[in-house]
This record gives sequence, structure tokens and C-alpha cells, in this order.
Amino acid sequence: METSAYFVISELKSVQSIDGWQEFFDHGNGYLGTAVAAFEKRKKAYSAGILYNLVAMAIEKFVMAALMRHGTMPYNHTMVDLVEAMEKTFPGELTELRAGLLQLDKYQEICDLEGFSISPPAMEEIPSMLVLAGKMKSLVIDKISFS
Repeated sequence: METSAYFVISELKSVQSIDGWQEFFDHGNGYLGTAVAAFEKRKKAYSAGILYNLVAMAIEKFVMAALMRHGTMPYNHTMVDLVEAMEKTFPGELTELRAGLLQLDKYQEICDLEGFSISPPAMEEIPSMLVLAGKMKSLVIDKISFS
């Protein structure tokens, strides 16, 4: 084994997890499961805006689980901040997901009180969001250990 590879493995083993990361993962599963079931059953109570928020919450919870498992936190909880933290913690792993994740921020710009705006997605956009959340879940499962 190369010295540099051994160093990286040793370094990862010494990372101190932040308590509660498993709960974040479980909550992400719950949000995503609710969104998938509601979309598949075409429940009228679940508008595109509500489904979008469930997907965004699922992704946020999955990201937080991965980051906390590796002993780090994002600067904030916008998709931009979550993507930045994931890219720092898992370099090169978000290549396929990055653009879709950043796209999610366009529906709610709520950090600036003067520029506050919410514009829900069309229902036709929800399937790709569900796929995105599923891919994030798979990535996170790959990056955390449940031992």
C-alpha cells in the first residue's frame, strides 16, 4: 500500500463524528419516502411546492448526515452552502449532482428580506428532483458507515 493512501485511510479513521448524524439520515429517508409516495399516488394535498420542500429537506438531511458523520458542518443550509461543504469533504463526488442541487435554490430565495421570493416548481419538474434526492441518498450511503 502506498504511503499516501495509508495516510488518507488513517486520517479518515480518526475523524470524530458529530452525534445525531444517524437521525439526520433517518429523517432524510422519511422526507424522501413521503415525497415519493405522495407523488406516485398523486395526492392532491401535496402540491408541487410541498413536494419540492420535502425533496429539499430530504437532501439537506442526507447532506447533514454525511457531513456530521465526517465531523464537519456547512457554513449555512442553502443548497450552495451544502454543495460547497460536500465538495470540500468529498472532493469530486458531486460532479453529476452539483448543477441539479444548485438549481433547487432558484425556487426559494428567502435569506434576504428585501429580495425574498418563492416561486414553486411545476409538477413536471418533481420527478427529476426525486431522482436527484435518490442519487444524493445513494452517495451518502456510500460515504458513511453504519457500523
